[in-house]
Parts: sequence; structure tokens; C-alpha cells
Amino acid sequence: MKLHIVPAQTGFTWVKLGVQAFRRQPLALAALFFLSFVAMSLLASVPVLGNIASLVLLPSVTLAMMLATGESIQGHTPTPALLLVTFRKGRQHLRHMLLLGALYAAGFLGIMALSALVDGGRFAQVYMDGTPVTAQMASDPSFQKAMWTATVLSLPLSLLFWHAPGLVHWHGVPPVKALFFSLMACVRNVGACLVFLFSWLGIGVLGALVISIISLLLGLGGEGVGSLLMGAAMMMATMILSCAVFIFRDCFEPPESLLHGAHHDTTPPTPPAAGPN
Repeated sequence: MKLHIVPAQTGFTWVKLGVQAFRRQPLALAALFFLSFVAMSLLASVPVLGNIASLVLLPSVTLAMMLATGESIQGHTPTPALLLVTFRKGRQHLRHMLLLGALYAAGFLGIMALSALVDGGRFAQVYMDGTPVTAQMASDPSFQKAMWTATVLSLPLSLLFWHAPGLVHWHGVPPVKALFFSLMACVRNVGACLVFLFSWLGIGVLGALVISIISLLLGLGGEGVGSLLMGAAMMMATMILSCAVFIFRDCFEPPESLLHGAHHDTTPPTPPAAGPN
């Protein structure tokens, strides 16, 4: 396995391929994402340990969506059984994925703890328990500072875990090493990652604007607008996760079974950089 360096414009290609993969199996991919979202929400509703358990399983959900995208572009229909792949590939794979999830949970809870030092835990309570945000709370400088603290610290956490599930699953890389190589892949391909990020930010802003205009024309109330925005956000999240497998493929040497027969519409990467063997 080698780390590849790709041109910045590859970020646009990742967006395009993710959208194309979603268009092949929109119902199946959206249903899988919605099912995982509901399952995680129900698990998080369990007092005390529910939130932690849902965080631990999040890398497994990411892996399931990557596998589902691979199934989609090979002409197969993804099924909910993919959500159980972590538990069906052997004990070592299960241990590694659960350890990866535990590291993610520790990192996320650490970020929430740091934000709690800023505003006394109000933002963490909103994020973890779904406590409604009041106008007074939103205008409080300490709450805003806690929100931005959590947002900024979440970025390196996301980079650490972006490729890690794929590295553990396809290449058998131990969890801690997978985090390191995931971060290195994002840092070495920062141009493409930034193009990818800002492309989706632009799509999100444009989508919200279109929904707002349609809502005004149709005279929809706040509840209707909220439902449309929620549906659009979930669809966009599904497409973003559909991009993950293409990013992984271009940043690392993919196994033959990953995207066999897939259309590789990317600019050829530069020669491989030093990476794990």
C-alpha cells in the first residue's frame, strides 16, 4: 500500500463521482444512510452509555457507506446487511473497528469537554442531548465561543478518521497507524481536500438558497421549510459519504475487489510517496 499525491482539481472529480454513484442507487443509498441515522439516534437515546456506543459505531457506519457505494457502481443494490460488516469479518477486524470507534468517541468527548470549559457545558448539552437552542443562548458570546471551539477542533478529528475505516478494512492496518496514515493522506493532498470541501460548501449554500426561494413561492411555513432543509441535508450527507470511497481509492492503492469495473475518471496521480507497506 502506497500513499498517492493527487492534483487539486481531483477534488472536483471526487464530488462528481460521488454524485454519479448516488444517482445509480439513490433509494438504496439514501435508505441505508437513513436507517443508520435512525439506529444511531435510537442508540444515543439510551441514558449514559447510549451516546458513547453510537460514537464507537460511527466508523463502522462510514465503512458501510463506502462499501455501499462500491456495490452501487458495480451495478449491485446495497442492502442493510452492509451495516453489519464490522461484526461479520472476524474477531480481529471487529476488535480493530471497535478500537477505532473507541478512539473516535474519546476524541469527540474530549472536544465536548474542552467546549464545556468555555461555556459551562451548554453547547455540549445541546449537541449530545438535543437540548433546544434558545435565542438567548445563541446570542451568548460564551456559547458561540464554545461552538466555534468544537467546530475548529472537529476538523483534525475528521481528518484522522476520514480514511481510517477503509485502511483497517481493506488493508488490515492497525487502528492507531490507520489514524496516522489517514491524516498524512489528507495533509499531503490538502489542495484536493480543500477543493472538495469548498465545493460541497458551495453546493450546500446554493441548495439552501433554492429551497428558501421555493418555500417563499409556495408559501410554506417554518415547519415545511425545516422539513425540506432536513431532507436536503440528509441527501447531501449521503452523497458526501458516497465520495469517500473514491477519495480512498485515489489516495491509496486499492485492492482489486474495491472498485472492480468502476469508471476511473480522475487525473493520474503523481508517483507514490513513501507509505505503509
